Amino acid sequence: MYQVEHFIAGHHTSGTSPRTSDIFNPALGKVAGKLHLASEADVNTAVAAAQAAWPEWADASPLRRARVMFKFKELLEANQQKMAEIITSEHGKVVSDAFGEVQRGLEVVEFACGIPQVLKGEYTEQVARGVDSYSMRQPLGVVAGITPFNFPAMVPMWMFPVAIACGNTFILKPSERDPSASLLIADLLKQAGLPDGVFNVLQGDKLAVDGLIHHPDVKAISFVGSTPIAKYIYQTGASHGKRVQALGGAKNHMVVMPDADLDQTVDALMGAAYGSAGERCMAISVTVAVGKVADPLVAKLKERLSTLKVAPGTDPAAEMGPLVTLAHRDKVKGYVDQGEKEGAALVVDGRGIQVAGHEDGFFLGGCLFDHVKPEMTIYQEELFGPVLCVVRVPDFESAVNLVNAHAYGNGTAVFTRDGDAAREFVRRIEVGMVGVNVPIPVPMAFHSFGGWKDSLFGDHHMHGPEGVRFYTRLKTVTSRWPTGIRAGAQFSMPTLE
Repeated sequence: MYQVEHFIAGHHTSGTSPRTSDIFNPALGKVAGKLHLASEADVNTAVAAAQAAWPEWADASPLRRARVMFKFKELLEANQQKMAEIITSEHGKVVSDAFGEVQRGLEVVEFACGIPQVLKGEYTEQVARGVDSYSMRQPLGVVAGITPFNFPAMVPMWMFPVAIACGNTFILKPSERDPSASLLIADLLKQAGLPDGVFNVLQGDKLAVDGLIHHPDVKAISFVGSTPIAKYIYQTGASHGKRVQALGGAKNHMVVMPDADLDQTVDALMGAAYGSAGERCMAISVTVAVGKVADPLVAKLKERLSTLKVAPGTDPAAEMGPLVTLAHRDKVKGYVDQGEKEGAALVVDGRGIQVAGHEDGFFLGGCLFDHVKPEMTIYQEELFGPVLCVVRVPDFESAVNLVNAHAYGNGTAVFTRDGDAAREFVRRIEVGMVGVNVPIPVPMAFHSFGGWKDSLFGDHHMHGPEGVRFYTRLKTVTSRWPTGIRAGAQFSMPTLE
């Protein structure tokens, strides 16, 4: 039974609270560790440590900050397999998927290594006679990230490398479900030479979250999670004068046109719908089958699902592991029950799966629904599990209207050989991230990640150029040096000529 603590001011600490919560191994269905939950005093201690470290870190040159990121990148690459195995032990996803998660986080670290170039401002000489103007971006201060269970390494790395490289200090509040990755990150950052207090980890629940979003010294909050919580954090944080980027839920559609390469499409759907047991904010949970493609598409998906290898994430042959908790597994099963009651055709039923030697694990097999209607619960709500819904529409126009009518606007994709159809889809679709024959269109680190509508609350997407804008304030300077010529007092709005 291992213990997971906080990391504050460069040191591991159990904090002041006697409260703990269980950490499960989802493949075994058994408690594996104990998590120390933060008290209000622990929140204040973490914020004070970050606030104390901020002035010196903000004063450090961008080059110095970049060199810490370079060293961290080197250490993380050396420990990538270790990090992946830690993630699998607490989340349940297969090790290869966890390894890929760390790689996508590393890409943001690589972007942060170039922060001296990214932070450069603009300069205009002689905006008026003897007057120059220039701009700069400066850090905010103490910022915090509240991250979800489904990507315990990647999502924090979408936040803190950019925030820290810009000169802020950072407090990470990871998920209670799989918190151990956060401490390995903290240890590697310290080894990389990051000063104590610049990066802190506060383990906890709603008490810690509320403490951060109400604390006057926390200047910005980044969040990824469900839409109701994202909305709460956005509204509460903004009401306290903070910058907030709060990424919420998703219902990602893949539109399959009649001319799509079906084998390529099914390969893409298997990974996008059932990878990580569907516990991805970018998972494809709805396939929109256009016209005559529906019957052969469903037939191929049914055939492929019969061979899906469900096993513990540590099994090299596993394609899908367990869900993260028993409660979540039962919630997803409840959605499958509801889909049947509402009249959808359950083509493949994964509810009865048994994994030998892991009968108590939180497993659910891949499920496939056909003839799903837009008014059904399984279409409207984010299921966050290995359940794929097929909605049949007669034509391209109906497909676009269907996607645009949904409350979520996180990610979508179209599979087609028709360049005109693809271009029209990209132009008209009301979604933040779009793939063309790419099922999970997660932008690279030098672009930015974020959705529309109920999938994002706030003005800025995450990482990349948008992340730099979020974690800095713009300052513009207009400068004139005395020449000995005085024009006297001016009482009207000044103009520069």
